[in-house]
Amino acid sequence: MIRYVHQPTFLTGDELSISTFSLLDPEGELYSGAEAPALEREHARRLYQAMLSTRILDERMMAAQRQGRLSFYMQCVGEEAAVVGATAALDDADMIMAQYREQGALMYRGFSIDEFMNQLFGNELDYGKGRQMPIHYGSRKLHYMTISSPLATQIPQATGYAYGQKLAGDGQCTLTFFGEGAASEGDFHAALNMASVHKVPVIFFCRNNGYAISTPAVEQFAADGIAPRAFGYHMHVIRVDGNDVLAVFEATRQARKLAVEHNHPVLIEAMTYRLAAHSSSDDPSGYRLKSEEETWRLKDPVLRMQKWMLKKGWWSEEEETQQQESLRRDVLETMKRAEKRPPPSLDSLVSDVYADVTPALQRQFDQLKSHIRRYPEAYPQGARSLDLTVKTPTDSKGEA
Repeated sequence: MIRYVHQPTFLTGDELSISTFSLLDPEGELYSGAEAPALEREHARRLYQAMLSTRILDERMMAAQRQGRLSFYMQCVGEEAAVVGATAALDDADMIMAQYREQGALMYRGFSIDEFMNQLFGNELDYGKGRQMPIHYGSRKLHYMTISSPLATQIPQATGYAYGQKLAGDGQCTLTFFGEGAASEGDFHAALNMASVHKVPVIFFCRNNGYAISTPAVEQFAADGIAPRAFGYHMHVIRVDGNDVLAVFEATRQARKLAVEHNHPVLIEAMTYRLAAHSSSDDPSGYRLKSEEETWRLKDPVLRMQKWMLKKGWWSEEEETQQQESLRRDVLETMKRAEKRPPPSLDSLVSDVYADVTPALQRQFDQLKSHIRRYPEAYPQGARSLDLTVKTPTDSKGEA
């Protein structure tokens, strides 16, 4: 029913005040009146171990990048609760379409350190056959769509995939992760509008960490964050403390219920902070203060979860020490093995595009092989895959 007024009234959106859902304070205590979600001990331990493993993987691999052993890396440091907490609230068969900082989701679902390393080094065991830069993971068996570099492309793809899930009627949903910077792309708006019109089981999970690389949120949009945008699409929305894993878990659990049981798309805005640089190519000291970082370190999501677990008797200091030592050793040893594995075979360069290699593509590939055979010293890896002997440079007499 339309309600008419007879004097012009302009609204600015300031009338809307969106609160932030939070259960656990930085000391690992439940706030007064808060109730912890129905999270069983083993489930909580699985969740925390995924957060801890992600933190240690990130620390070691950033160090490896600085040593020149890896070309590029992006850390999840400071955002583990948002990523792992949301994933833990899903069914393991739900689809995840990530951006590029969600390795914690894979860690929770059982992606091994070996699988991480194979992708990072693009070796012969990499599922992507070395075609992607580091941190662009994917796993069919874990229902984790391979990451694409172009910003925000996964958001409308999530809507389309969820539409297929609705038609299939198997009771699954899709969750897509993205940052608040990606929400400035047109793909975000197209995806939310399409999801709302077609009523599909999709959860849009925005990690609002305050910066789109070096651009602060206040320079990206004038409104109160990302959450209010849901109202324009008649969509359910909740804002959550992204450093509180219990709140993220419960918010996502209820969002999944809305998506799967009622085909209501949901927008979740998780307020968090990246404690590391945007990537290994970034230096955050050029655009944010150390004091700001230290303020957020007091809200460290891993420590917050650890304190809660210790107080419940679900974790111990001894386990913490043993787990950290074991993980660091495992990461280091696995990395040494992965970086020694050869790259994918040259033949894989033209596979997986067509069912059969086209004549034109075959001609190009034959020309490439001929070129490598002519200059094997310039293409040592390619020459090895062609079973050629890599010759050492010769002197003026033609002798080695």
